[in-house]
Amino acid sequence: MTLTINMYVTVGLAVLLLLLGKFLKVKVYFFRKYAIPSPVIGGLLFALASLALHSSEILFLQFDNVLQAFFMTVFFTSIGFNVSLKLLRKGGTVLLIFLGLATIFSLLQNLVAIGLAKPLNLSPQLAMMTGSTALMGGLGTSAAIAPEVEATGISGAHTVAIASATFGLLMGSLMGAPIGNNLIVRKKLLSTRKADEEEQKIDAMQAHPVPMDGERITKASFLILVSMGIGVIFTDLLNNFMGMFIGTVKFPIYIGPMIVAAIIRNIMDTREDFTLNTEIQLIGDICLNIFISIAIMTMRLWELSSLALPLMVLLLAQVMLMYVFPRFVAFPAMGRNYDSAVSTSGLIGFAMGSTANAMANLDSICDKFGYSRVAYFIVPVVGAFFIDFINVLMITGFLAFL
Repeated sequence: MTLTINMYVTVGLAVLLLLLGKFLKVKVYFFRKYAIPSPVIGGLLFALASLALHSSEILFLQFDNVLQAFFMTVFFTSIGFNVSLKLLRKGGTVLLIFLGLATIFSLLQNLVAIGLAKPLNLSPQLAMMTGSTALMGGLGTSAAIAPEVEATGISGAHTVAIASATFGLLMGSLMGAPIGNNLIVRKKLLSTRKADEEEQKIDAMQAHPVPMDGERITKASFLILVSMGIGVIFTDLLNNFMGMFIGTVKFPIYIGPMIVAAIIRNIMDTREDFTLNTEIQLIGDICLNIFISIAIMTMRLWELSSLALPLMVLLLAQVMLMYVFPRFVAFPAMGRNYDSAVSTSGLIGFAMGSTANAMANLDSICDKFGYSRVAYFIVPVVGAFFIDFINVLMITGFLAFL
């Protein structure tokens, strides 16, 4: 028996599962400790129930998830508004180095996945769902990219990406704080922790939050919707233009809105400081939670059965990369001091899971050893803003040429 659920009920159910996830996160210590997002908790429980119903041949649930694309595009448009060249210049050299390391890491995650595709007898597009799509990008990018890959005929991309991202959330916390702790203790880095001139400059740049009100939220909503409208047209033009040179190409619909939002943000920065960050982030976070909840609750977990062994091999390779790159590349490049050790733990958090994981890693280490102003500035700026934009463009480029 097949039960078709329309788009309105799908969204309503997604919100209920999100609220269930929030409730369980408060009650269950494990979820709080590893910063498992609320939509993952509720959505995964529902997906497991769907798996049980499908496996027992009782019921197959068919969802109309057309509104998922809308919430997805709102979220990525909000990310575009965070791409500020002025903010990047203010961060100085240390921010650029950290952003460069995160970009290289994202590239390596994709190269590892693609390199193992042929030995594991998988398509490179499917293998890429265990690379930076799921890990550096997290659940948000996974839920956005995977449907585009499935639309090309690659079955199971959605489920593999979401499963890999969920695995990454756990490993980002399990590996991040312990590696940072180990670097500080073994290399005796506490003596390098001091409030140097650069930290004082960064500390002084922290802006005071502006109180939100109805008018500001309305302005933020209009900016996002206008950027989406113009951006979707831009995406179509970009697809047609690229198609003239490399044949059939289909960039995700949100690429244009991200670029348009970034352009608008930087034009506004030339006139005065952009002050709608908080409101735009709030709207983006709401839409992110809803579309992740939809993406996870509609997972077809039974499609993983034939991919179990290859998926384990691919994720194990990513864990090995996660251990080697931060310790032997990122930490030395950042200066081999206390701040670089703390920042490295943050890099592991968002490169394997999410910015929430990264900040949890920073909190864990700094509660034990002391505050790092450099880490608390560069990790959220790169992890939540700049790398998302770069990573999506990189993934899109890979998929266009595979």
